Amino acid sequence: MLQEIADYIRVNHAVILDDLVAHVWLALLPVAIALVLALPLGWLAQRFGWARHPLLTLSSVVYTIPSLALLLLLPGVIGTSILDPVNVVIALALYSLALLVRTTADGFGSVPSEVLASATAMGYRPLRRWFAVELPLALPVVLAGLRVATVANVSLVSISALIGIQSLGQLFTRGFQLGFYAPPILIGLVLSVLLAVVADAGIVAVQRLLTPWARAGGAR
Repeated sequence: MLQEIADYIRVNHAVILDDLVAHVWLALLPVAIALVLALPLGWLAQRFGWARHPLLTLSSVVYTIPSLALLLLLPGVIGTSILDPVNVVIALALYSLALLVRTTADGFGSVPSEVLASATAMGYRPLRRWFAVELPLALPVVLAGLRVATVANVSLVSISALIGIQSLGQLFTRGFQLGFYAPPILIGLVLSVLLAVVADAGIVAVQRLLTPWARAGGAR
């Protein structure tokens, strides 16, 4: 089996690399888009009671839509080809946003009110207070949600292979088309798991870099 896998990689290494690169950007770009949108929406949901219920309810509804159904529906809605990777980016951005709106709202809700009052008393204007106080203190919760969304995306991208979009999922479909031929299936599984682990570790590293006080508090 190991020799079969090695032979498959030797013959198909260029295709495997292309699948991996496509999988990476299809998994990470939607998360980045969702994070940019979730930060103001999560703050809005936390800051104004009238906005919280509609936003969180809509997020829950979006996340219940089956991924394959959404991928098939989007081209008719936005006018793209079914083979356009933009469909995958939009679909996964919606799923990531559905996850991140709730966690960002919880993150901003975790900021102590006395800290906000102190910042205001020190003369911080709302925008400066948001960037200098609220966002940094909310980051541990926000980044925890980002880890979940990123790992989920790495998994969900593979489904796009069912409609012909290039990703690691195509290794699975090739294996199935060859009568459950194990090498491409195993290679796809291993690369998907490794990509999820690396992405998660990267976010943890960023979190430690951006929130050094959290480590200091844990050390005590």
